[in-house]
Amino acid sequence: MENYKKAYVAGGCFWGMEDLFRVRPGIIDTEVIYIGGENENPTYRNHPGHAEGIELTYDPKQTNFKEILDYFFRIHDPTTVNRQGNDIGSSYRSAIFFQTEEEKQIAKDVIAIVDASGRWDKSVATTLEPFTKAWLAEDYHQDYLVKNPNGYTCHFERFGTFLTE
Repeated sequence: MENYKKAYVAGGCFWGMEDLFRVRPGIIDTEVIYIGGENENPTYRNHPGHAEGIELTYDPKQTNFKEILDYFFRIHDPTTVNRQGNDIGSSYRSAIFFQTEEEKQIAKDVIAIVDASGRWDKSVATTLEPFTKAWLAEDYHQDYLVKNPNGYTCHFERFGTFLTE
């Protein structure tokens, strides 16, 4: 695991994002998390300011942060503020939690590519937030759509890649 990297994103309900990312090439592991909020040890019932996010463990020999963000912008609507589908509130915001200045710049670059593509009717509203700490969501949330194949999700692939390389 020492050669793997982690990425942290939020784009609405964590179940659907986890389910789609888990099968992506280079993604080694997914965990649903609470991130970017106001309290220590958040729970589903008490996570003020936290987003429902995902921690992605990836193999940089198979994928990279830019490709992860490309897919991220294809599976949720990054133009809505604090909303995905029927889910409303800051828990469902679109956010990238960068760990380094390089990740922050890559995120800005990918956002510019997504905006310039014209595929979304509005501009990207995704926030860039520094990563500080993440907390694992409760066990019943982990792999939720594997355990509950007919469970709710508003995530799906909307477009092909934004990247031209």
